Amino acid sequence: MSTPLSGLTIIDMTRLLPGPATTMHLVDFGADVIKVEDTGAGDYMRSFPPTVAIGGRAVNPAFEAVNRGKRSIAINLKSDEGRAVLLRLVDRADALIEGFRPGVLERLGVGWSVLHARNPRLVLCSLSGYGQTGPLSQRAGHDLNYIAMTGVLDQIRADGKLAIPNLQIGDLLGGTLSALSTMLMALLGAQRTGLGAHVDVAMTDGLLAHHFFPHASVDSGVDPVAEQTLLTGGVACYRIYLTSDNRALAVGALELKFWQAFCDAIGLSELRSRHWELGETPGSPAAMETVERVTQRIAQHTLEHWLRVFAAVDACVTPVLTPAEA
Repeated sequence: MSTPLSGLTIIDMTRLLPGPATTMHLVDFGADVIKVEDTGAGDYMRSFPPTVAIGGRAVNPAFEAVNRGKRSIAINLKSDEGRAVLLRLVDRADALIEGFRPGVLERLGVGWSVLHARNPRLVLCSLSGYGQTGPLSQRAGHDLNYIAMTGVLDQIRADGKLAIPNLQIGDLLGGTLSALSTMLMALLGAQRTGLGAHVDVAMTDGLLAHHFFPHASVDSGVDPVAEQTLLTGGVACYRIYLTSDNRALAVGALELKFWQAFCDAIGLSELRSRHWELGETPGSPAAMETVERVTQRIAQHTLEHWLRVFAAVDACVTPVLTPAEA
């Protein structure tokens, strides 16, 4: 079966999560991805816990997942022979993605000018935390740093305390998806013009570009406070509620029709008018009073009870599942 990216060759010189996840998507749609690692430690995500035994080695399952379907080679780029091998791969490649600190490729003798001269159609994607230029360009960082620096982490709170999400938002939204879309656009441009491009993807930039609601609030002169805004728990219609068996129900009844269906289903029809569309301001004392009424009601029964109640009710209500259950 023909796939959209069949015939494209991508060199992946990244490690850990953002870059390998980018090329995982390219593999899924038919691209031939060659994973290039150094001859030392290589991609040390292999050894992240937890590990499983594969072929007599302990390997992280997530590493296997994001690197599935790729060919691989280990190259010593500090040697003339290693650089020659990489350049031969570049000769027939459509794109190369790298995640070194800015300037490393140049110091190794395989920077953009060298690669572009070797293969003018090549797209080079440089993926980093803070971009190729600027005061933070040389600073190391990980997902937690990127969501911290962009205001994303500030908006993720539980009972007023900051919480670390177990979804790498900075790596995957700011990094993987930003790099994926940018590379595909650059590849399309190369097909049309015959000339590649060097694209600079900063994970912090990718996060800022998608953090719409909080930054829109700032732009309008309102400082967003987590757990007091429309989408962070400041309204009863969009919250998480504990059940009597210490499970949780996710209520996403954001629109009035869903909220009213929800109220009827839980036996609190008198709350049908207590909704942001009808003037109940998110985070206000009135909104928190409505939250408390619903909290007490949901806590009276088990998760299974509420799932039976909502089985035939269209109100955007779902259980909070564990990864094993999902």
